Amino acid sequence: MRHTFLPFSPPALGEEEIAEVVDTLRSDWITTGPKTARFEREVRDYLGAPAALAVSSATDGMLVALAALGVKPGGEVITTTMTFCSTVHVIEHLGARPVLVDVEPDTLCIDPSAVEAAVTPRTVGILPVHVYGHPCEMDALLDIARARGLFVLEDAAHAFPARYKGRMVGTIGTATVLSFYATKNITTAEGGMVLGGEGLVADARLWSLHGMSRDAYKRYSAEGSWFYEVVLPGFKCNMTDLQASLGLRQLEKLAGFQRRRREVVDAYNRAFGALDELQTPAERAAVEPALHIYPLRLNLERLAIDRRRFIEELKARNIGASVHFIPNHLHPYYRDRYGFRPGDFPVAYEQYQRLVSLPLHPRLSDEDVHDVIEAVTGVVKRFACVTAGRGIP
Repeated sequence: MRHTFLPFSPPALGEEEIAEVVDTLRSDWITTGPKTARFEREVRDYLGAPAALAVSSATDGMLVALAALGVKPGGEVITTTMTFCSTVHVIEHLGARPVLVDVEPDTLCIDPSAVEAAVTPRTVGILPVHVYGHPCEMDALLDIARARGLFVLEDAAHAFPARYKGRMVGTIGTATVLSFYATKNITTAEGGMVLGGEGLVADARLWSLHGMSRDAYKRYSAEGSWFYEVVLPGFKCNMTDLQASLGLRQLEKLAGFQRRRREVVDAYNRAFGALDELQTPAERAAVEPALHIYPLRLNLERLAIDRRRFIEELKARNIGASVHFIPNHLHPYYRDRYGFRPGDFPVAYEQYQRLVSLPLHPRLSDEDVHDVIEAVTGVVKRFACVTAGRGIP
């Protein structure tokens, strides 16, 4: 057993990021300025998207994207219960109604058939979540959207970079939002990006900075003008050059980060795929997932302990683990506001109780990976039920 605690998902930062941040601190711009604009261009070009807007978080990215898409009180936006609460919060913030639906049992991504059944005359859009970095079934969702005149805003907080049938996530729906939070595949500490058509991103940019016609760089740089107009009641969601400094260097390392994530996932799959007590993550043939989270599922009928105890046993072996996610219909706010019951979304509810997220990040050494595998298999062997003539009661 390892002697030091293995964190679940620390950032992978090096001297290059530190040097870029110091360069920014020594410049005239630490808030939104030239490095933010450069980061927008580089992410846009990496994905092949028409336009990009850097924002302070993916949450704010979804907020300004929904505002730019015209979401207003009285409208309904369909999304999944199996996501972080921010996906649902932003719909509430605009006075619209989040309509939660269930997920597909293999990927735990939003179920297109449930989406279709949830459409009403008040529905204005669909907000699918590429959970764990595995793309949703976008063709089916886009067919529904086209037939009903709906937008599709992709929550790709986990999905940079991912591909769906050869297309980069970020270029498929009406708009897409990425996250660069500290645990994501690349990080700006906090931060996110809105991607979409030029007109939509221009509208989102207005919403992201008080509804002002000029940002600080356009007002206070040598090329700028002091004059501006407020054209709508916007928010405050801009990324800073300090954040963008991290992102510029992280983007250069993304290919190497992804190679290491794939190596770790393959090692986990080989080790855990042989155990009847465990279910490894699904990966459909037509996609290239971003491999953001490794969602191991416990076959609880083959174990003498529950998920809570399983995670405690990993912690006792100095392995950090988590759960992604507590379905939103179980949280008191949404449960009480909309009268949800646990079984309203049976797939999400059942699968949630089996989920354990294991460490997955590019800083993991081969020894770290070995320690995770040893800890997980050790817990399984200790607490396996007597099944097929093996295990400990």
